Amino acid sequence: MHATDHRPRIMITGISRGIGRALALAAADAGYDVAGIHRGTDPSVSQELTAQIEQRGVSALVMTGDAGLSSDIDAAAERVVSEWGGIDVWVNNAARLLVQPFLDMSDEDWASLLNSNLMGYIRGARAAARTMVKAGYGRIINISSVVADQPPTEMTGYVTAKGGITGLTRALAVELGPRGVTVNAVAPGATETPLNTEAWTDEVRDTYRGRIPLGRIATPEDVADAILLVASEQSRYMTGQVIAVDGGLLLNGSVGHRKN
Repeated sequence: MHATDHRPRIMITGISRGIGRALALAAADAGYDVAGIHRGTDPSVSQELTAQIEQRGVSALVMTGDAGLSSDIDAAAERVVSEWGGIDVWVNNAARLLVQPFLDMSDEDWASLLNSNLMGYIRGARAAARTMVKAGYGRIINISSVVADQPPTEMTGYVTAKGGITGLTRALAVELGPRGVTVNAVAPGATETPLNTEAWTDEVRDTYRGRIPLGRIATPEDVADAILLVASEQSRYMTGQVIAVDGGLLLNGSVGHRKN
């Protein structure tokens, strides 16, 4: 990392489960002090994750908060800066899924989904940039999805938010690059997370396995390792990119052509 006088500090939204939790533990294993927020109301969730992180010999700050509220995001960022002196890596990960036909979606449905899945990322990037620009160094990483390039049906709101994240990532990369801050997105493919468990049937899983060249659905750990690669000093000259971590799902155009 850029600074040598402290352990690198990472902040993760949606830290309590799925990719966020896997990333928290992988980052702790890699020597990061790990902070994050989640919307859970059960204090034992924060306590258990804090203990898991601290067992790895690093510091933890696991807070409750809603990425849908600027006040929560700003307060969390301010606490990390106040206690640790800064934030080196900020990962916007908190999101929710909505499977609903386009013609059934009201203005309220749109506003609610975009508030969490797009505005939440804008709030996180803004809070991160405030401290990173002052420090002259930082990594902002937005968790997107390959659905932005390969939209499933009845997920227009979710796909629109992910498309917006691509625009946000690219525009911020241009604006914040001169200040020492890189901005990239990691776009997972099919990943076995609590978010998807609620929406997938066994048939969906079988379809994915058949279409993914690597032959399996991703684990949250697969995605977490890729995020850490983007966060690392090895990616120092990379900005404004959307990196698909999908086992080749997007590439596969095979439809079973007849063999000659």
